[in-house]
Amino acid sequence: MGTTTIRVDTDTHARLLDLSRETGASLIETVRDATEALSRQRFAHQVAAELDKLRQDPQAWEAYLAEADNTSVSDGVG
Repeated sequence: MGTTTIRVDTDTHARLLDLSRETGASLIETVRDATEALSRQRFAHQVAAELDKLRQDPQAWEAYLAEADNTSVSDGVG
């Protein structure tokens, strides 16, 4: 995997360095982890928004719940 240079303001750079030091990770690992966290956060917000929209339509919500029940897989716990 190659690398490239990105520009960030000095406050952001300092925060990234602090985060790196706290975990013992390299700066590039910290940036990679932050990018992954932001990506996951945005995905979660998108899913939540889509579920909220689905809940606004009672028939669609009931169909969703029925499909979820029919396609759920037991985790084998309990």
